[in-house]
Amino acid sequence: MKISVENETKLIKEILEAYGVAPNEASIVADVITDGDLKGFSTHGIGRFPQYIKSMEVGTIKTEGDYEIEKESPSTALINGNHKFGHYVTVKAMDLAIKKADETGVGIVGIHDSNHYGIAGYYADLASLQDMIGIVISNTEPAIAPFGGKTALLGTNPITISIPSDDIHNYICVDMATSITARGKLLEAKRKNEEIPEGFALDKDGNPTTDPAEGLEGSILPFGGFKGYALAFMFELLAGPLVGAECGDKVQGTATPEEMCTKGDLLIAINPEFFAGSMQFKFYVDQFVREIREENGVVPGDREIQTIDERYNNGVPIDPALHEQLTNIANEKGLDISEYFEE
Repeated sequence: MKISVENETKLIKEILEAYGVAPNEASIVADVITDGDLKGFSTHGIGRFPQYIKSMEVGTIKTEGDYEIEKESPSTALINGNHKFGHYVTVKAMDLAIKKADETGVGIVGIHDSNHYGIAGYYADLASLQDMIGIVISNTEPAIAPFGGKTALLGTNPITISIPSDDIHNYICVDMATSITARGKLLEAKRKNEEIPEGFALDKDGNPTTDPAEGLEGSILPFGGFKGYALAFMFELLAGPLVGAECGDKVQGTATPEEMCTKGDLLIAINPEFFAGSMQFKFYVDQFVREIREENGVVPGDREIQTIDERYNNGVPIDPALHEQLTNIANEKGLDISEYFEE
């Protein structure tokens, strides 16, 4: 079963509005979720949508009120998300970072008390679309054990960097967790009743496992051994205490919708015009990309371009378990969403 890109956006927006989400907020959430599926991050696309619905039902995502700027300087800001949708709060935060970078060269915005926001690359791309460099760092509830330990104390703590280009064929972005795989991969495998590859996770006793449920209860391995762990450690602090959010085992709510989300985010927009100059920077970026391609090299973002093209043409795959979840969610509000799907 599959759903077209256009229908996915419509479906999400329709359901959210039925749950009382303001149309402008619902549009942002729908765009971010669809972008995740377009780029192949199915773990952070519509597959994550039931979690957000559950969060609204139990009150850990608020549909009333708004975010607030608690502190601000010409180049920085600190935002209290007031537990609104993470997608909405993070878009507004990056918009503010871009505005500050336009005025001062660099905009840095921290967020606390927000929620899971889907695909990090969406927000970094907002900057690169404005000819700026976008960087996003976040922490998540514990999934990685300290190097040498077996109890999860660090999140999968992603980093995303998006680089502007003058070549319309280039999309230059890295969007990655500091774990060997995203926690969402285990959640997805559990939903599909599938095993995970060897070398992804340990059970609660520190033994290797291919059972996603055991991996979720235990810990996910960092990528690159100590190097991945060290980055996860640093991002835990940059996206946690620096922005007034929690870190370590006090982070919750990114995968457990029943708990108030306590993770944090750090968003950075860098304006090349204040450094070497935007035109010069993009010239050398595109020159370097050409050199990589001449060697048949792969540029970060190439896989996403291929997936975007394929899914625009063929739609986004929906597994039976997810289809059932979405149908049940819609039925709760008296919505018939059957017309959105194709066999």
